[in-house]
Amino acid sequence: MELTTMKTRIVNPSSTPLRGLKLAALALGSSLVLAGCAGKPPTEQYAVTQSAVNSAVSAGGTEFAAVEMKAAQDKFKQAEIAMHDKKYDEAKKLAEQAEWDARVAERKAQAAKAQKAVQDARQGVQDVREEGLRSAE
Repeated sequence: MELTTMKTRIVNPSSTPLRGLKLAALALGSSLVLAGCAGKPPTEQYAVTQSAVNSAVSAGGTEFAAVEMKAAQDKFKQAEIAMHDKKYDEAKKLAEQAEWDARVAERKAQAAKAQKAVQDARQGVQDVREEGLRSAE
């Protein structure tokens, strides 16, 4: 077994009461800030999430990303319930998750639409080629 020595610092006794007062003020201030955050409804996050869900629906999320869209809508409803029950931390967490699910649904819908547009363009090019070959005969 190995013994180690611990270095200690001697504190100047004249600065101890002032330092303790500073620490107490810091602890009190921190607890007030945390208490203020816990009791405040996440209305800003709620509005951002609602906007993200609406945007995903407009982008075609229900058609092209049904699973992600359903997850976003379900979590958003759960966030509404948590807000109503004044469980603000849970409401914020659910609203954030719903926002990201909605954003994934929106991007997935945009990608699916872009892929469909590329396929349609390729088909159009193919049709023009075939028509050109027929008229050349």
